Amino acid sequence: MKGVIAYCLSELVKEKFGKDKWEEALEKAGFTKSTIWGTTVDIDDHKVLNLVDSVCKVLHISLVQAADAFGDYWVNVFAPKVYHVFYKRATSAREMLLMMNKVHQDVTKNLPNAHPPGFDYEWKDEKTLIMKYKSHRNLIDFVVGLAKGVGKYYHEDLKVRKISNTAVEIVFPQ
Repeated sequence: MKGVIAYCLSELVKEKFGKDKWEEALEKAGFTKSTIWGTTVDIDDHKVLNLVDSVCKVLHISLVQAADAFGDYWVNVFAPKVYHVFYKRATSAREMLLMMNKVHQDVTKNLPNAHPPGFDYEWKDEKTLIMKYKSHRNLIDFVVGLAKGVGKYYHEDLKVRKISNTAVEIVFPQ
């Protein structure tokens, strides 16, 4: 996994819960409390997932709550500063979600060892999108949180729910 994920997680925890909670989570996960990651460095998936688990324990929140908080922070705070060009390409939540494969392709094309998730899309009806998640990482709860964050960013009341370990249903308001 790329370091940008752990870096964003660190920013979220420090901003919302304090530096001491972040340092406690780092130590609980087996890192030193001064650990910092570069955004393009490779981090073993299990180490990042262990860190997420430690964050959940330190903050007394569930994985779903952590995934929702991360999705909201990534989409509404972190990514607009780093990936603002992609936000200019989309005028709605629908457009942003449908271009995720292209976004991941563009962002990672010059990053060795990048293995971003992919998505297949199926329209159930004109308002309901089934977003099929393709990744070995099993982070479907984060896809849900990110989709909710996209709805918030575009001020759209999306109804987002996990329907399996590889699919999310998104109902658009119009």
